[in-house]
Amino acid sequence: MAAERRPPIPPGPWLVVGLERSGAACARALWARGEPVIGVDIGEPQQADELRHLGIEIAVGSDGVEELERARAIVRSPGVPNEAAVLVAARAAGVPIYSELELGWRMLESPFVAVTGTNGKTTTVELLAEIWRAAGRPVAVAGNVGTAVSSLVGEVGPETTVICEASSFQLEDSVAFDPEVAVLLNIEPDHLDRHGDFEAYRLAKLQLFAFQDSEDVAVGPASMLALAGGKAKRAVVGVGSAGQADLELRDGMICWLGEPLLPASEVRLRGAHNLENALCAAAAALSAGIEPGAVISALKSFAGVEHRLEELGTSGGVLWVNDSKATNAASSVVALAAFAQPILLIAGGQAKGQEFSVLADAAAASVRRAFLIGEDAHLIAEAFAGQVETQHCEGLDAAVEAAHDAATEGEVVLLSPACASFDQFPGGFEERGDEFRRNIQSLPGFSAS
Repeated sequence: MAAERRPPIPPGPWLVVGLERSGAACARALWARGEPVIGVDIGEPQQADELRHLGIEIAVGSDGVEELERARAIVRSPGVPNEAAVLVAARAAGVPIYSELELGWRMLESPFVAVTGTNGKTTTVELLAEIWRAAGRPVAVAGNVGTAVSSLVGEVGPETTVICEASSFQLEDSVAFDPEVAVLLNIEPDHLDRHGDFEAYRLAKLQLFAFQDSEDVAVGPASMLALAGGKAKRAVVGVGSAGQADLELRDGMICWLGEPLLPASEVRLRGAHNLENALCAAAAALSAGIEPGAVISALKSFAGVEHRLEELGTSGGVLWVNDSKATNAASSVVALAAFAQPILLIAGGQAKGQEFSVLADAAAASVRRAFLIGEDAHLIAEAFAGQVETQHCEGLDAAVEAAHDAATEGEVVLLSPACASFDQFPGGFEERGDEFRRNIQSLPGFSAS
């Protein structure tokens, strides 16, 4: 059973730092086990009163340093930065720090398939869940995709596979996290404002494999698995690799262990990057023992998820596409490559320490004009200078209006910001994508897909 190899939960008292979705879920799960819990948040989260009602000690407006004196271990919510005073003090005092992801995994008996990477995580996780459903297997989706892993405690049993999206923020606190199947899609510069540099970001991602053993499977392209470390068996994904990969794309045919699975043209997801995501999902599922028929069925039917190259509809022969999840330049580069038509690009927001020369090079080949928004729009404009015509817009609604006025039949208007959204949309990329959808629905002659 999967849980037999997992270390136990250390004894409390536990200090839960950050009481939004994942922190609150972990506080509840620890409390339900009879662990003493103290919850702190520098703000005033909505769930504080509910946690108090359960009997949990809660301190809002607190950085947790004072409460640390009574704690034997910490749960750090993903949004709490490394330099937070309570974490600095905990490291100095030798108090262990855990992620909600790891504690949820320790409390569950379910097998885990965990997916990380800079881009494509959510799409791959949702496709994997669709494969499990096609196979008639019980499945739950959790992690960075939206549902806290610890919220599944008491809700799912060992027969349910947890498909988990794992972010660098969650993985950097790994102590023993050991998923039965671990998938690494890609690594590109991102979240440098949090991690400090690319090397620290890369090492956080690779924690996904650090504690795997020979009973586990690591999945990904050969270039990614060369970085992975750990002791897991490898399931290599490749393109035209002449039999060097376990799952490969060869002459337009997806093959598993040398046997044809289905033509790549039958994969429903749009774009070369999504084909790579689909190959990794297929390899992970097949490595976990899912029958090929279920994999084929899901690859043929799965159309993707909201805010990721989501085709919203047309207006006057112009296709409008919501790729609000593209919060870094690398993600926007692959989005541009998904279309043969001329593109009008809406981009901008918070750059997170990125530079945009690679995006500028890609845009020069396909973007007729870029409409730039947000606090770091000037950085994109500087990178695009001399290559792509740009227009500064005061907000997303103004960018939509300007793009509508400029677009002609047969073109694509693509929201692929290459930036985080929090300067304009506190609710994150979902709020940004929803606002984009609302704006275009009022366009003359708009017809939803």
